[in-house]
Amino acid sequence: MLTGIRERTVVQKNGRIEISVPDVLEGTEVEVTVLLEEQDATEYLLSTEANREHMEHALEELKHPENFIYINIEDYEKGGSPS
Repeated sequence: MLTGIRERTVVQKNGRIEISVPDVLEGTEVEVTVLLEEQDATEYLLSTEANREHMEHALEELKHPENFIYINIEDYEKGGSPS
């Protein structure tokens, strides 16, 4: 029979990981799998107060299309300036 134990921990100095499974008898053979939780881009961008404020400001700016700069890509590719 296969039993799973889920234990969350933090990687320590030099990559050391410690887990505790007190209900498992000493000498019991086990297999350990390490899964890394990755932050997605949005989570990362909202991870600090400064980033959150910057994102909120940028979202507010999107409500004002009169401030947008429009570029004709054909003119730009020919070396022209934005219209």
